[in-house]
Parts: sequence; structure tokens; C-alpha cells
Amino acid sequence: MPEPIPATLIPGDGIGPEVSGAVVEVLDALGRPFAWDVQQGGMAAIAAGGDPLPAATLESIRRTRLALKGPLTTPVGGGFRSVNVRLREEFQLYANLRPARTLMPGGRYENIDLVIVRENLEGLYVAFEHFIPVGDDPHAVAISSGVNTRDGARRIAEFAFDYALRNGRRKVTIVHKANVLKALTGVFLETAREVGEKYAGRVAMDDRIVDACAMQLVLNPWQFDVIVTTNLFGDILSDQAAGLVGGLGMAPGANIGAKAAIFEAVHGSAPDIAGKGIANPTSLLLAAGLMLEHAGLAPLRARLEAAIDAVLNQDRVRTGDLGGTASTRDFTQAILGRLAT
Repeated sequence: MPEPIPATLIPGDGIGPEVSGAVVEVLDALGRPFAWDVQQGGMAAIAAGGDPLPAATLESIRRTRLALKGPLTTPVGGGFRSVNVRLREEFQLYANLRPARTLMPGGRYENIDLVIVRENLEGLYVAFEHFIPVGDDPHAVAISSGVNTRDGARRIAEFAFDYALRNGRRKVTIVHKANVLKALTGVFLETAREVGEKYAGRVAMDDRIVDACAMQLVLNPWQFDVIVTTNLFGDILSDQAAGLVGGLGMAPGANIGAKAAIFEAVHGSAPDIAGKGIANPTSLLLAAGLMLEHAGLAPLRARLEAAIDAVLNQDRVRTGDLGGTASTRDFTQAILGRLAT
């Protein structure tokens, strides 16, 4: 095994430390590919120093350029911005990658295997917002502006088509609302089509209006392979795609930029079950798999995912959210057992 790769670990809030601990243990069984610099974020960081995203955490990620993040809680009120949004902006993590793959047969949908590529920095999530007062109501009118740039659209489209080509994917679908938002998403559609033309004969291309795409994801999700779309639409469609394969507990996420990459569980911190030992670590385990591949360790990702598959479907060790009775510890031990064989 080569020298461990420096990486930042943010355990997270709520169930975060439990699922993060499980993932570190499993990765250790794969040969300790990462040398962790453990840093805090979210409520744990506020408790320690008053900032949900401390300077030490940012400096660690600048140094390692690689991070694994458990779920973080951004407090309501108090002027705190979303920690996730701050991380994406700080490190210019322009691409959000959300694979959705069936891990357990027998659900409503079988053999789902698609990927959502979401633009992570533009669109309506730039949150250029303000109120206009009318009479005695200071919030009578709310106005929000979205921003899509041709450069940003080109960058995410190139990421999506390159990803499809590298991973043997057959098609990229551009999702938009250019029939109504003719400027904001029209520039995205136009630019993505221009990029797609360069891949003609290697990767097929089509496009969908977002509401039609949402319907078709339910009626016939197998028609999709890679979907590339804007920030808000990607946020919604990636959660919908996760629902096809069992929910957010089965969905990993990656935020990738030119100088850093942060991998995460996409579910919340679930404070209602924190400390009970029943959390499902699958999302963060799969995110760690994406991190292994990003770090050039694809064979380790394959071993990890094979172990998860065997535990879920052969050993039938499943946590409560998957209809089983296993604790977080039971599930982790079952994966460790599979990796030892």
C-alpha cells in the first residue's frame, strides 16, 4: 500500500460522528488509504469557537485539497449562512456529482443506474435577493435574481460529457426551463449543446424541460444516463433520483473543483436518532468510494462497493431505515467481515 494520502475529515453533527467513525474503520480495513486531519464544522464548531466553518477547517482543506464530510447543521437564524454553500464558494467546487444506483433489488424500481451532474455555484442559488416595502409591510415584495454565465455552463457541461466518456456512459441529457426562463436557462441550454456537439459519435446528447424530466424520472427512469443541469434543478432532481433507489441514506455526493474536492453524505444530521447507534452509514461509505476513485484508488472503491452489496443482499444485514434491525455497529462489522474474506 502506498503512503496514505492527506485528507480532511469533518465528522459532522447529529449522527455524523457515528457514521464517520464507521467509515474510517472500514477505510482502515482497506489499508488506511487516507491520513486524516480531523476538523470541525457546523454546530460542533459553533460550540467550540462560535463559527460553523472555522479558519482551521478551511486551512486544512486548502492544504489537503481533499475532504470527507459528515452531515452538518446550519443553525436557523443568527445570521449563519449554509456551511455547504460556503464550502462550495470558498473552494469553487463547481460540479456536484450525485450517482443513483439500485443497491437492493425488490423495490419500486429495479436496475437504476444514473448520475446527476449539478452546476454548483450559479443559478438562483447565488441568492441575490431583496425586499420592496409597500405601505407598512417591509417584506411586501420579494425579489430574487439568478445568474448563469456562459463560462459556468461550459465548464459544467464539459465536466458532464467528460465524465460520461470516461465512465462508458452512453448519453448526456441537458435539463433546463428555456421555454420560460429564456435568458437564465437558455444560455445554459445553448452552451451545453455546443459542448455536446464536440462529443458527437462518442456520447449521445438530448435535452428535457425540467418538469417533463421530473415526470419521466418517475415513469421511465431507465431512459436517463447522465443528467446535467443548473443549480436549483439539480438540487431537486438529485433528491428525486435518490428516492428511486431507497432515499438519501443510499445516495453519495461529491463536490469537485479545480483545486479541491469534498465528498459527503447528502442526508441530514438526523438529531432525533443521534447517539442511538441506529444510523445507516451507507451514504457516507459510498461517498468515500467516490473519494477513493477521485484519489486514483478505483480498485479500493470496487472492493468497498462489493462488500456493501454483499452485506445488503447476501448477508441481509440492514439498518432500520432499510427494513432491517441492524445497528450501525452491526452493519459496520458485517462490512469489515466481508472485506476480511
